[in-house]
Amino acid sequence: MSQQGLREYIDQLVADGYQLAGLSDEDPYLIDPMGKAVETWRDKYPYDDLLSREEYEAEKRQLQIELLKFQYSTQDNGEKHIIIFEGRDAAGKGGAIKRFTEHLNPRTARVVALAAPTERERGQWYFQRYIQHLPTAGEIVLFDRSWYNRAGVERVMGFCSDAEYREFLRACPEFERMLIRAGITVIKYWFSVSDEEQEKRFKERINTPIKRWKFSPMDLQSRSRWVEYSRAKDDMFTYTDTEDCPWFVVEADDKRRARLNCISHLLGKVPYEAIHYEPITLPPINTEGYERPPLANQHFVPDITAALEG
Repeated sequence: MSQQGLREYIDQLVADGYQLAGLSDEDPYLIDPMGKAVETWRDKYPYDDLLSREEYEAEKRQLQIELLKFQYSTQDNGEKHIIIFEGRDAAGKGGAIKRFTEHLNPRTARVVALAAPTERERGQWYFQRYIQHLPTAGEIVLFDRSWYNRAGVERVMGFCSDAEYREFLRACPEFERMLIRAGITVIKYWFSVSDEEQEKRFKERINTPIKRWKFSPMDLQSRSRWVEYSRAKDDMFTYTDTEDCPWFVVEADDKRRARLNCISHLLGKVPYEAIHYEPITLPPINTEGYERPPLANQHFVPDITAALEG
């Protein structure tokens, strides 16, 4: 679909009366034209209510503390970890990655989210563009989509040939076994979201200025080609859900539960050690012999917050 077609679709949703509530929350919710909250998350969760913010934040804090222990243990022991996040568009991969990395040291925990391959990269061995992003000793690399693009969007949208697709299905399990034999842990997550919940999240993105960038013409294609994407995912699992490197499915209709479940699962899959901090005593500051230059000589950022005070 063209950009013009995308704009027309967005304009129609707004004209139909969809809007957002809870904009001050990190997960605003969609209101339908009748003024009711859209609750498609109920389709795949046997809970009466979404996980409350208080419960979510408390558990997330504890899990993120454990993630820091996992990171420090990775550094101390020179381990190498790859965590792959795949799934439907709007399934919550990016939100989960954000909570994974929120308090980690970015020097040894990094996110890889590659754009479409360049002309040069299209002429390379398929896995080549990903190899340069593999972790070194002491690193954790989180792939926001990965080499599995070939089994998903490239297959469905015709961006690769049938021969290239079949070769990927043959080569991928062996490629991952090579990584594992080289001492790299590879953990793969598939975020599963219902048709109805995906539609709701697309509408939320369309109506949220800070999330609009996440919505693209390709997202509309994922709606019209739902069956093709489903079959591609099933075939991908058939060939690449191996004993050496299995897929772990995250039920993601409830974003908060999905994030907590995913982090908890990772921490249970990879052994790590507790952090033992050495006591630190801050020395007194020594300002002897220093004279600060006049403030009038410096350029300061204007304080717009003064106008916000009641």
